[in-house]
Amino acid sequence: MKKFYVIFAVIAVLGIGAVGYSVGSNSFGTPSTELVEVDGLDDMEVLAEIAQGVTKGDEDAPFTIIEFGDYQCPGCGGFALSVKPQVELRLVESGRAQFIFYDFPLTEIHPHAFLAARSARCAEDQGQFWEYHEVLFRNQSSWSGQQNVVGTFVGYGEDLGLEGETFESCVKSDRHADVVSANHRLGYELGVSGTPTIMVQGYGQLRRAGNNSFQGIEAAMIAIEESAAAGN
Repeated sequence: MKKFYVIFAVIAVLGIGAVGYSVGSNSFGTPSTELVEVDGLDDMEVLAEIAQGVTKGDEDAPFTIIEFGDYQCPGCGGFALSVKPQVELRLVESGRAQFIFYDFPLTEIHPHAFLAARSARCAEDQGQFWEYHEVLFRNQSSWSGQQNVVGTFVGYGEDLGLEGETFESCVKSDRHADVVSANHRLGYELGVSGTPTIMVQGYGQLRRAGNNSFQGIEAAMIAIEESAAAGN
């Protein structure tokens, strides 16, 4: 996993404090649906190890486009289905940028967001994170209002051809709860309060994209390039 040390340098400058965390263990059939406490996230090195974004593209690309997203957030769905394909086609496939997704479930208003994030991580265990990621967003309006989404999420995995028992066991547990919670903590340390939040990193700088549009991402990249050329 590529470490974004610029991000953690920004956190260090902000000097934001932290709270202690510990992760329990849920038994099979009791899926973890809320943020959990994880030991040591006040230590930026520990946070760097536990927080894990999922990447697409060349890690040596000059820019990294970072999304903090919530699977139950309509705006994130719009970004995933409308803006991200442009980012992939015009920036990631060209080698100009790498894309990385970090979970930021807003559980206070989106009760299924944490489980959705964990389920995507369970799909990642079988090499199909991005496929599951897209399925969740494409079907967001179908599952978002359901009372219980466990069966729906397991079914999406089956539709993708994931090994059913392994995937179901993962969804109905607390697996990856620590990673999703650490990703949320990372976003919090960076001042993320809503989703989607899009940031652009390059040439030792980190900037937010203005309006989460493709044009806003390009504008942030140009601003970084101009700043770097000016020696800033």
